[in-house]
Amino acid sequence: MFHAPTGSKRCGNSDSRNRAARSDQTRTGQGMTLKDTAIKVRLNAHAPYSNFKVGAAIRAASGAIFAGCNVENVSYPEGTCAEAGAIAAMVAAGETELTEVYVIADSPMPVSPCGGCRQRLAEFGAGEVRVTMATTGGAEQVATLGELLPGAFNTDHMADR
Repeated sequence: MFHAPTGSKRCGNSDSRNRAARSDQTRTGQGMTLKDTAIKVRLNAHAPYSNFKVGAAIRAASGAIFAGCNVENVSYPEGTCAEAGAIAAMVAAGETELTEVYVIADSPMPVSPCGGCRQRLAEFGAGEVRVTMATTGGAEQVATLGELLPGAFNTDHMADR
């Protein structure tokens, strides 16, 4: 099952057009692969400053797929990464465990989650979770969360609290 974000509103678009697009995303998302979901949601990225659109899709332990895209803000640190958006959608739906990740961007080499998103992914996924990083040109690289974030900060570091 594909879950599209429901609370976004783009400048210049009417609410009815946004509702129709979200409804269409939810319907067509049925049976979509993680890759197809990430490719599709990437097109919705709001990246007017960098023009670097990123799409992410994560599979929850239930098998449901959640999508996110990057959302830039003129105040750069206030933007949101695609992976963070997908995680937020997953948690908002009541899920707290991810089992697979797919990230795609139009870049010369497969795009890796930033450091902050690696830690966010590690919050909800085990070290062996497969992360596929891809380009819109078809190149893919696969790593585990443990490989992307060795020595991740986790609850073991807070055991005596």
